[in-house]
Amino acid sequence: MLELILSVAFSAAPLILYFPPLRSLNLFVEVMEDLLREFRIHRNRIYPRIRIGYSRITNFIWR
Repeated sequence: MLELILSVAFSAAPLILYFPPLRSLNLFVEVMEDLLREFRIHRNRIYPRIRIGYSRITNFIWR
């Protein structure tokens, strides 16, 4: 049983190298939040226009 625990522990140790440091992860999260914030601004401006255009098209079709 001890051999199994040690083999799992030492096989998982190299996986730690694949994870970026927290500083890089925080920067990534900050950039993603900024992108989402900018996307929300554009979405809030474009969504009413799309809705109005869709309603005009459907009104034209249903007449």
